[in-house]
Amino acid sequence: MTSSTLLRGALVWDGLADAAEAGQEVLVTDGRIVAVGPGIEAPPGTDVVDLAGHTLTPGFMDCHTHVAVSPDITSAMSSSGAATALRSLPVLETLLRNGFTTIRDLAAGDPHYATIDLRNAIDAGLVAGPRMLVAPHLLSARGGHGDFSGLLADHYQPLNRAMELAAADGPDEIRTRVRQEIRAGADWIKFGATGGFSSPSDDPEQITYTQEEMSVLVETARDLGRPVTPHCYGDEGVRRAVKAGVRSIEHGNLASADSLKMIEDAGVFLVPTQYTVVNDAQMAFDAEHWKRKPRFEQEKFQKHQSAILSGAEHLAASEVKIAFGTDAGMFPHADNWREFPAMVSHGISELRALKAATSVAAEMLGLDNLGVIAEGRIADLIAMPGNPLTDIEATGRVDFVMKDGIVHRRPDAESGVPA
Repeated sequence: MTSSTLLRGALVWDGLADAAEAGQEVLVTDGRIVAVGPGIEAPPGTDVVDLAGHTLTPGFMDCHTHVAVSPDITSAMSSSGAATALRSLPVLETLLRNGFTTIRDLAAGDPHYATIDLRNAIDAGLVAGPRMLVAPHLLSARGGHGDFSGLLADHYQPLNRAMELAAADGPDEIRTRVRQEIRAGADWIKFGATGGFSSPSDDPEQITYTQEEMSVLVETARDLGRPVTPHCYGDEGVRRAVKAGVRSIEHGNLASADSLKMIEDAGVFLVPTQYTVVNDAQMAFDAEHWKRKPRFEQEKFQKHQSAILSGAEHLAASEVKIAFGTDAGMFPHADNWREFPAMVSHGISELRALKAATSVAAEMLGLDNLGVIAEGRIADLIAMPGNPLTDIEATGRVDFVMKDGIVHRRPDAESGVPA
């Protein structure tokens, strides 16, 4: 049975234009956008949604999430894959209500493949949530960013098993781990190219894989049709990853202007996760901010504060293709929209930030039917009071959400996303 929805009264920003346009309506039929323009005549029985005072945009995409992780990484783990999946359901609801109709989940810390199961359940319509692309685990050298064993007591052995599942040293073991992830259903492969801030045994500037290891990893994934992205902060890690042929770089907050130019010239995307990384750098010497966090993490941010703040300036001045990603899970998922104002406060324009979460994100993820409002595209559409192109804080006021043509949230609705 044909189902149609007509969206009218809003400014419409299509994901590409420099400004939102007034007087446009959008007609959706059976999950697709079938008409965009003024004065559309709705078929009988059409659900007409008045979005006066709103701006209608493509659904947002968060290209770096962790739906099965909480800020206290050890408390988020379980020996039961079912428990991990169940704990993630409210997170999926929250992200969808925030207007994120597509996410790329870049690793859970469980020894199972719970995020694969979540993705499949959403695709089958069993649960409500954003469309998911998944890298199940972070492949890591032992002692690298994915190795938290130094923080764990014996009763956290499930997490130890998860780390061993993703541990990979040397070309042969790396090939095996990549193939295991793909066999399990991975859409993407993620690996640790450098150390990090939250891991206990490394530093963000340290490179944890050789050029040979990175190249073998990317080549193995490419042979099996999967793109690769690294957790990566410093210059040398960026350079090795780009040479290896990765599709995107996660973080890159210590990259120099020269390394950013290398990323740009190679056509690689950058997901800068500025809300969490740059904010922590700005607060590096604020004792209250670090009251409940590990001392080693604060010390790393103090050490690298200047380089992180300079890196944000370099990125804003560059022409690197920025894709929106938040690292939500390292902080409460409900705050993932705050990446928008964080990017703008660090010199990235509102237009560039919004494209990063729509048309540019869709390009990076290879989702040609999403990210733009145009006839024939999948109807992932959201709306918010105000205009985010002039007030980026409007991104935190999303109150209309449509995914695949199904309305999950309306401006006048007080109930949550339907199960």
